[in-house]
This record gives sequence, structure tokens and C-alpha cells, in this order.
Amino acid sequence: MGNIKVTGCGIEGLYVIEPEVREDERGYFTETYNFRDMKEKGLDMVFVQDNQSKSKRGVLRGLHFQIEHPQGKLVRVIRGRVFDVAVDLRPGSVTYGKWHGVELSEENKKQFYVPEGFAHGFLVLSEEAEFCYKCTDFYHPGDEGGIAWNDSAIGIEWPIEEGMEIILSERDKQWKGLNGN
Repeated sequence: MGNIKVTGCGIEGLYVIEPEVREDERGYFTETYNFRDMKEKGLDMVFVQDNQSKSKRGVLRGLHFQIEHPQGKLVRVIRGRVFDVAVDLRPGSVTYGKWHGVELSEENKKQFYVPEGFAHGFLVLSEEAEFCYKCTDFYHPGDEGGIAWNDSAIGIEWPIEEGMEIILSERDKQWKGLNGN
């Protein structure tokens, strides 16, 4: 193994990662993370926590970040399909407020690295999805921040399908826009 493809996304620090997948009549095998291979590609972050969530179609989680303890996240989908988004919130960044989205699915096995200083969220496109992510810092309750998923100042082009109802948590319904509106 050890063949990973790392592609930049036009925003410094964001990467789509495609691991090598070996398939045969039995199924498939892939290394979902290998520190040595990532380091060879210039990605030497250290992960301290793994998380997993299950959500149904139309659930939109985000856009989240931690304020004092920012987390880098390596995200992937092990079942289903999501549209995953990162928004640059780094002060002074030439791409501040810009976003990038990528479809992650059990079929394409792509991963998305979202570094510290970004807001992150995803929309579930399949009937259900299981979402996994590695974090570079621990979760700190009370340190959460967020931005409205539909902030016109950012203009994320969510692939909302006909008849899809967007389902938000009560907390996610309260977030303001990037400009505080």
C-alpha cells in the first residue's frame, strides 16, 4: 500500500486525499490513514481523537469550529454520501470567507483534510450516512463557534435535491453569518 493521491483545493491547507484501494472478488482493502505516507506528501499533523456520527438524509451539521482550541480534521464517509464543506476563517488569509466543497462517499473513498482555522460542515445526500473524522485537538465543551450554513456572504452552493428537507440542530439554527448578521 502507500499510494495516496493528495490534491489541493485552491485554498491553502485544504486537501482531498484519495487512498489506494485494492479490490478483488472478496471486496476491498485500503489504508485509511498512514502517518508516514501523509508526511511524505507534506501532511504531518498529529491526530489525538477519532469521532463518528450517523445522520439521515437532509441533516446538515455545521458550520462548526472551536474558538480557543481549533481542530484540524481528516474526514471521510464509510456509509452513504455527503457534501462536505470547509470555510476559511483564518484572520489575514487571502481566501478568508471562501469555501470549498467535496462529495465524500463510501464508493469514492475520498477524504478531506480541513486544517485549523476553518469552519466545517456537511449535508447528508443519501438515506443515511456514517461520517468519520480524526482531529488534531480534543473537543472542548463550551469552546464551540459556528456560522450559519446559508450565509449569503459566503454563498455555499449546497446540492439540495428536490424534495429534500434540511434538518438542523437547535444550536445550528442559532448561528449568525460571517459578518454577524
